[in-house]
Amino acid sequence: MATPPRTRHTTAGGGIDVTIRERLRLGPERTVLLVRLLQLVILAILVAGLWLKSLGVAINAAIGLLVTQLPAFFERRYQFTMDAGLVLWITVPMLLHALGTLPLPGLDFMTPYRAVWWWDHMTHLFSSSLVAGVGYATARALDVHTDTVHFPPKFMFAYLLLFMMAFGVIWELLEFYVSVTSRLLGIPGILTQYGIDDTILDLVYDMVGGLLAAVFGTAHLTGVSDELAERLSA
Repeated sequence: MATPPRTRHTTAGGGIDVTIRERLRLGPERTVLLVRLLQLVILAILVAGLWLKSLGVAINAAIGLLVTQLPAFFERRYQFTMDAGLVLWITVPMLLHALGTLPLPGLDFMTPYRAVWWWDHMTHLFSSSLVAGVGYATARALDVHTDTVHFPPKFMFAYLLLFMMAFGVIWELLEFYVSVTSRLLGIPGILTQYGIDDTILDLVYDMVGGLLAAVFGTAHLTGVSDELAERLSA
C-alpha cells in the first residue's frame, strides 16, 4: 500500500493559510495516519469480499483502494503534492462506498446501501463534492495558466453546478447499464439502480455536493490549481 503523500500548505486570499486539515484541527501526522487507517479498512473490505466470494464487494473495494493511491502516485511520478486534508477528502468517499456494499451483521447481513436509507445519498454528497472539486481545480488551473481564457467567479460557480449535474447524469446512466449487465451475468452488487425516485434524489444530492465545492473550493483548492497551472507551464 502506497504511503500517503507529504502534506503541503495552500494559501487562500489575504495570505491566510487555510486547509481542510486545519479546519478539522488535525495535525499533519494525524491526518496521514488517519488516511492510512482508512486505506487499511478498505483493504479489509476487499479481503472480506474475496472471503465471502462476493465479486461486487471486492471490485468496489479494489477500485476505492486504487483511487486512494492516486495522490501518492502523482507525487512520485509528477512531483504533484496534495495537502493531506485533500487526500483525506478523497479517501472518505471511497471508504463509504466500499463499506456500503458489504453485508454487515448489525444490519441482518444486509448492505448499508439497502438497509440505511440515507447511505446512498451520503455517498453521493461526498463523491459529488470531490468530483466538483476536481472540476474547479482544473478550470482554475487553465485560468491561471493562460491569458486567453478568463473565468469570472459567477461563471465558475455556474460552471461547477453544470459540470456536476452533467457528471451526475452520466454516472446514473452508467449505474443503470452496469446494474443491468451485472444481473445478466449473475454478478450482483457492483452498482445498483433503485428506481427513478432514487435517481432524482441522487441528482439532488449531486447538486448539493457541487454547491459545497463551489462555495468552499476557493479556500481549499487554490493551492492545488496553482500547482497544476505550474505543471501546465512546465
